[in-house]
Parts: sequence; structure tokens; C-alpha cells
Amino acid sequence: MSKERLQIKAFHIKNVVLGKKVKIENNELIIPTEIEYDKNIFESVEVKVIKPREHDFYVNTIMDIVPISTKVLGRLGEGITHTLTGVYMLLTGANTKGEQMHEFGSSEGILKEQLVLNKAGSPADNDYLIHIDVIIKPDMDFDRALAFSIFELSDVYLQNIREVMKVLSGRDADEVHEFYNPKNPGKPKVALVKEVAGQGMMYDNQLFPMEPSGIDKGISIIDMNNMPVLLTANEYRDGAIRAMV
Repeated sequence: MSKERLQIKAFHIKNVVLGKKVKIENNELIIPTEIEYDKNIFESVEVKVIKPREHDFYVNTIMDIVPISTKVLGRLGEGITHTLTGVYMLLTGANTKGEQMHEFGSSEGILKEQLVLNKAGSPADNDYLIHIDVIIKPDMDFDRALAFSIFELSDVYLQNIREVMKVLSGRDADEVHEFYNPKNPGKPKVALVKEVAGQGMMYDNQLFPMEPSGIDKGISIIDMNNMPVLLTANEYRDGAIRAMV
């Protein structure tokens, strides 16, 4: 396979239910209710399924909305990626006192009033949400390490789903898209500049993780001293930036 080609195979999920272990079959995703967590940091962590359009209830501040994708062949920006459509992960967090996990402003409240649907980077109104709600012990400092531990916790949970996705047959994909990084000698070179947050706490970005929009093996933009980074269009498309804002 040419290293210039990125092939994304999409598997559409029409139903999400809770069970004992991850299973994907007949457009249905089964996810486990149990999630491992450090009881020295977290008071509780709950996994729920939110059905489409059933958003009329209170949630803690929204920390992230994450698409679910995995590399099957190659690195980010090339090879083959499997992705699930019809489902996202929703991560929310607060401590036992009700103090929200945020830095400058929070988004706790009725979900339908806090979550904008049908926009680029957000779920559609007919998508399922895997809701991971994290409750932190009362005396934990709201710092960069705590924020990272929450993102890492949710990423470990998602990795269980990714491992099952890796072995799905590409022939069963509902959609297949191919993207190239074309070279046009003699033509103007175009660069798009994206400024990302790198102040710390909830203002961080992980670059080049092992998995699309993942955490593991990623490099913090803070640890890179907020230096400019050059990405190809396909690396960006394939989830080389995990925003933690």
C-alpha cells in the first residue's frame, strides 16, 4: 500500500447497549458497565448509554466528546483506519462537592442545552453517546496531572472497544473513504495554521498518539514548549491531535 494513501473504513452503529464485554455485531455495539479506576483519586466512575435525542437531564461539565477510531495498518495519516459512526464518547467530571472539572468556565447543566449537535466535530442528533461520568475525591487539586488522569482513564476504556474494532473485516464496512497527500510540483504550497491551547490544566493537546484521537504515547504540546508542528492533511484527518480543552 502506498504510504501516501489513508483509507478510512466506517462501521455504522445503530444500537448501543450495556453488557459484560465489548462486542460489535449486526450494527450493534455492546460495552461493559465496569471500568477500572484509581480509588485514591476517584470517588466513582459511571458508564451509561445515552440514546439519540434523550438529552433532557443534568450532566457535570463536559470535558470531551471523542470519536471512536483505531489504526489497523500503518501509523496516523496513512494505512487503514477503522472508525465507528453513530456513536461518540461523552466525558464529564466534577468532585464530590459538586465543583466542576474546568478552568475558565464550565458546561454543567441540562445536556440538551449544553451540547450543540449536527456541527463539525460534534455528534448528530441521531447518534448514541457513551457517557463516562467521573467523580473526583473532594480534596484533590485541580491540576494538570488530575486532568490527564481523567482523560487517560476514559482512553483506556475506549481501547477495549478499539481492540475489537481492529479485527472487524474491512469487507463489512458500511463506507470506505480514501484520501491522498497529492504532490503538485510547481504549484503554490498552501499551509493552514491552527493555534491550539497549551497553558496547562484543561488547556492541553496531545500530538501523535498511538490511536486516532487517543492519549497513549501522545506528546503534550506543553512538553514541546508550544513549538510549531507540521502535520500533513491526512495526519490531521486521522486524529493526530487530541484536544484536551
